[in-house]
Amino acid sequence: MLAFVIRRLGFLVIVVIGVSMLTFAMSHLVPADPARLLLGKTATPAQITQIRRGLGLDQPVPVQYLIYMDHLLHGDFGQSISSRRPVLSDFLDYFPATVELTLYAMLMALVVGIPLGVLSAVWRGGWLDHFTRVTSLFGVSIPLFWLGLLFQLIFFGWLHILPSDSRLDGNVAAPHHITGMYTVDSLLTANWPALFSSLDHVLLPAATLAFATLATVIRVTRSSMIEALGKDYIRTARAKGVARWRVNVRHALRNALIPTITLVGLQFGNLLGGAFLVEIVFSWPGIGFYSVQAIRNFDYAAIMGITIIVAIAYTVINLVVDLLYAVLDPRITYA
Repeated sequence: MLAFVIRRLGFLVIVVIGVSMLTFAMSHLVPADPARLLLGKTATPAQITQIRRGLGLDQPVPVQYLIYMDHLLHGDFGQSISSRRPVLSDFLDYFPATVELTLYAMLMALVVGIPLGVLSAVWRGGWLDHFTRVTSLFGVSIPLFWLGLLFQLIFFGWLHILPSDSRLDGNVAAPHHITGMYTVDSLLTANWPALFSSLDHVLLPAATLAFATLATVIRVTRSSMIEALGKDYIRTARAKGVARWRVNVRHALRNALIPTITLVGLQFGNLLGGAFLVEIVFSWPGIGFYSVQAIRNFDYAAIMGITIIVAIAYTVINLVVDLLYAVLDPRITYA
């Protein structure tokens, strides 16, 4: 097991190098001058030249990349041109909001998706099966930004029961910073107004982000359960008189969860790095919102730092998923 983990962490180094090279090359192909954008239209050529020299933009691109990687090896992700702060500091400020949104979205998808997938497989061909299949089709077809606008129109514009943007009401102070996730920090500090306000604000963006994942979880769980219910050990358990719910939950579902766990790991990584549209629609100050601002300002350091950190998080999540296989199925070993 330890050798497997070390080998996978070695692949992580290759992933970081590949992602950094690709992102660095693509960001420098854009015909824009960050120094001119930083100083504005009234900047003189001398001022632009001075800023370019200070940022290292006067060096050849390969040299700039080697300098960046040298700083990266020392834990320095560079300084954002837009915020004038270290990229890592910006990341630590914005990333907890994305993690909070992703966790709630994934929780919604799993709590609703797995039971619906199981029931759809157990009662295959019934009305619930048809309903979940239609729901899954809508989930993978509807664009998230359109769904987010629709939710805002219904729950904020018509029903007036949920807020449309931000993380807290304007008259509620942010909780004491512990994790950066408002619902968790509010709970830890017993700040009940902030807890209820943050829960209200997270519901709509989390439901929007969860919808596509929910559809995929339902489909994968349903197909895995149908396959598991046709196995010989299931028929043997039924012949022994084991209760139907025990057969479905303890025997079939546990084996059917392996493809679902794989999907959850991939989707969690996708949600962490792909919540851009949802965060923009709901003005959610997460890493997607920060990345869009960095791209608009051609902030090379911010773009590079966020891309590399998200790639590392995605790789680590997939490693955790692989380790969970051995927990769910004792036949799987990484010795």
